[in-house]
Amino acid sequence: MGRIIGSFVLSCALAAAGAAYAQIVVLKSPPITKANEVYVKPFDPLRLVGNVYYVGTYDLAVYLIVTPAGNILVNTGVNDSAGQIIASIEKLGFKFSDIKLLLATHGHWDHVGAMGEIKRLTGAKLMMHEADASLLEEGGNSDYRFPQGRGTISEPVKVDRRLKEGDKVEFGGMVFDILHHPGHTKGATSFAFTTQDAGRTYRVLIVNMGSINPGVKVSGMPAFPGITEAYQQTFAKQKQLTPEVWLSSHAGHFNLHEKYKPGDAYDPNRFIDPAGYKEKIAKYEKLFNDQLAKERAEQGK
Repeated sequence: MGRIIGSFVLSCALAAAGAAYAQIVVLKSPPITKANEVYVKPFDPLRLVGNVYYVGTYDLAVYLIVTPAGNILVNTGVNDSAGQIIASIEKLGFKFSDIKLLLATHGHWDHVGAMGEIKRLTGAKLMMHEADASLLEEGGNSDYRFPQGRGTISEPVKVDRRLKEGDKVEFGGMVFDILHHPGHTKGATSFAFTTQDAGRTYRVLIVNMGSINPGVKVSGMPAFPGITEAYQQTFAKQKQLTPEVWLSSHAGHFNLHEKYKPGDAYDPNRFIDPAGYKEKIAKYEKLFNDQLAKERAEQGK
């Protein structure tokens, strides 16, 4: 597709977004291939429910949550996503400079790659689960899949508050319950909260699914010996949740493109899908159990 993710200046993209945020240099990140080109494929922003908006790409979910005290951004996509995010936010009629709080579902480069640039541009505070904080502060080096270190693949960024299970993040009238759902990463996190629209309150969950990356052995990893129990506990916790509207780290995880087509009118009810949530959690739990059984059979256990 002729697109190379590397060290370059985002001034053209940012100028196109109508904002004076020029001369942003990003670090080289893992390559975008035909298999994951949807990570950078543009997608028009949309209002999901209440004060929650989608400002990500075709597959990498980035959420803007608007409040009277300033706005919240959840996830950022790959390293050079700042320009696209700015353009999407401004297309919706909001100001990029109003972002005051940064959150993320987990610390992989494809969800936090642009966190450093966005934090630097906005001055927003960054909060991350304590078990994934080092992934951001070391630029992706301390990924459990790479026990000898992966090297710096995104701009290191300071975490202002380390979150843990049971914490609450309160900002601009919003209250987020912090749910630790490890497995995919050690600090994978889901956010439960409510939002209102037309006099109705919606229970919303931005859930980090228990998907399994290539190369991960769920029966045990040198840098994550408790990975089996982590996944099992995550699925047990997620099955107890009862969201009305559920979103996730990838558009494909919560079936965005089945529920919404560009040009559709705003309708939060299209995202009310409690049955779909249960089915998706069951799907990922089955994939985990199947892989665990296969690994243990190969190990003769």
